[in-house]
Amino acid sequence: MIKILANDGLEPEGVDKLKHAGFEINTVKIPQEELRTKLNGFDVLVVRSATRVTSREIDSAPTLKLIVRAGTGTDNIDVDYARSKNIAVLTTPGVSAQSVAELVFAHLFSMARFLHDANRKMPLQGAEHFQDLKKAYAHGLELKGKTLGIIGFGSIGQTVAKIALALGMKVLPFKLHHAEVKIELDFFKIGNAGITVSLQTVPFEQLLEQSDFITLHVPFKKGDPPILYKERINRMKNGVMIVNTSRGGVIVESDLLDALNSGKVAAAALDVFEGEPTPRKEILQHPKVSLSPHIGASTVEAQQRVGLSVADKIIQFFNTTP
Repeated sequence: MIKILANDGLEPEGVDKLKHAGFEINTVKIPQEELRTKLNGFDVLVVRSATRVTSREIDSAPTLKLIVRAGTGTDNIDVDYARSKNIAVLTTPGVSAQSVAELVFAHLFSMARFLHDANRKMPLQGAEHFQDLKKAYAHGLELKGKTLGIIGFGSIGQTVAKIALALGMKVLPFKLHHAEVKIELDFFKIGNAGITVSLQTVPFEQLLEQSDFITLHVPFKKGDPPILYKERINRMKNGVMIVNTSRGGVIVESDLLDALNSGKVAAAALDVFEGEPTPRKEILQHPKVSLSPHIGASTVEAQQRVGLSVADKIIQFFNTTP
């Protein structure tokens, strides 16, 4: 029987599907420091972002045939080393796109109306300084009519674009391979009839120079160069707002802090951090930063889809592998 270790858990829907397909699955977490001594005997390892799979874990598991990342990022997995050992590495792209996109707009609305700062100060100052706070937050922005630059235009970026278009925003998408991308606006669907729009991706410089808001949705692993740093931030509009729900490291945080302090960047929203899981205090305590603890894909619906997708990937792998 094929044995699976879902070390960071798996939704019941996925567990049930695997059991019905004849797999044995263990969802009891093995601590990272014990993983190398207890991984042998498993054919499949399923992880999220918490468990690290380095060459040492891989070498300790000669029976391992497949690693599945329940999500899209593989920065916690030594993918090249795994594949050099003939271990396949699979991800579940797209299943969390709606959840991540909605978090992006939660942060955008929060920054545009100063909610991230108001929610910090109102409990402490609201009773004594209500009018002062009201005045301080009286210059919020509407998203309608603003330009949203989307760096990375895969499934998440396209879902962000759909919401932006519904709000009346102008969208400037960027992807490495310049192309026209067609997306279906399913929120306008009536019966089987829907609306499809074509969006032309734009040069990176145009996105930097013309966007009022910028959001990042790019793959990233340790050692990759950052996407946004001082020189690129300097090319942006004064007062731009930036959202990062992709990976820590895509923005040079020291350069971002300088831009926040100078006013070049009016606000930033971060769900991911360079030093995760111990972000730097200057970021966490900055009044212009809207914060969340890496929860982009953490909705009930997304995790259900992830669980089923993981199960499908495993079942398909062993049904098609000789």
